[in-house]
Amino acid sequence: MWSPTIEGNMNNKTLLSLLAGVLASTLALPAAAQKLCVYDLLGTAGDMNNMAKDFAVHASREGVKLEVKSYTDERVATEDLLAGQCDALMATGFRTRRFNSVAGSLDALGVSTIVRNGKVDIDGSYQVVLKTAQTFAMPAAQSLMVRGDYEVGGIIPFGAAYPVLNDRNIKTVEALAGKKITAFDYDKAQAVMIQKIGAQPVSADITSFAGKFNNGSVDMIVAPASAYRPLELHRGIGTKGAMNRFPVLIMTYQVILNKSRFPEGFGQKSRSYWLTQFDRARALITKAEKDVPAAVWSDLTPENMIKYTIMLRDSRIQIAEDGIYDKQGLKIIKRVRCSINAADSECSTPSESWK
Repeated sequence: MWSPTIEGNMNNKTLLSLLAGVLASTLALPAAAQKLCVYDLLGTAGDMNNMAKDFAVHASREGVKLEVKSYTDERVATEDLLAGQCDALMATGFRTRRFNSVAGSLDALGVSTIVRNGKVDIDGSYQVVLKTAQTFAMPAAQSLMVRGDYEVGGIIPFGAAYPVLNDRNIKTVEALAGKKITAFDYDKAQAVMIQKIGAQPVSADITSFAGKFNNGSVDMIVAPASAYRPLELHRGIGTKGAMNRFPVLIMTYQVILNKSRFPEGFGQKSRSYWLTQFDRARALITKAEKDVPAAVWSDLTPENMIKYTIMLRDSRIQIAEDGIYDKQGLKIIKRVRCSINAADSECSTPSESWK
């Protein structure tokens, strides 16, 4: 005898069984990987790309699957993050400043440069970067590391950015007057500083600045030692030029996360991880600097080192007043700088101590 109740129960059981099967198969699917887009001048063969791959291994232990995608054009990588094609970005602080101006302050002019007794203290300068990164990685700094949809996921040094000149006799601020110097078109601070010293800014980006120097279109660029060989800077330096051993700034690489794409708390874990990579990054920088031929380097006199330091400080303060640099970020870094070099005259002045 036909029973609608029995048939209905069977249909319900069948439906539940089907739903359970679909759910089980869905849960069995691997979680979609988050895409980490990395700018590296050398593409997949570069050190930054390799460090990103190691980060992906670490992230997997935190339950986050990362797929590393390498870019040789930093602009495209940045635009892909904004367009949602990337879930995270690893690029120079010049580019990442737009996502977090406090962390981006580490790449401000002269902000980490320590000069003692007329000599650059390069170890002290890197200590400024390290202590600032440690400060930003503290849980208490969480709110500073988040701006809108984006969160800073880590900071490492990329190297001191040195003046690279076609004439090694240019060793004073005054001698730069009238000279043509590249200025990244996405970092307004560079053009402001160049104009301040009476030189001519020439618009460029990270893909074109070396070519302009090598073909003689400009007299000077600013670049880390790691750019010397891959960008063939010896062509622009020639027999008369030099790489001046005065760090205009210490460049950083920063990781930016679209925080909505990652688990709660991952940003803090990410910042802590990248702190452990500081020494590794510094070792790569040291190797790159040793690869630059000794004859290419030149040095400023102690008097001119102090002049350059003051010029960069004055420019940095003016640029902050113009609203380009983040005052809060500069204030934090000054405190770090003075904890390392308390004898500097700036530490007894109210400069960069905005309220």
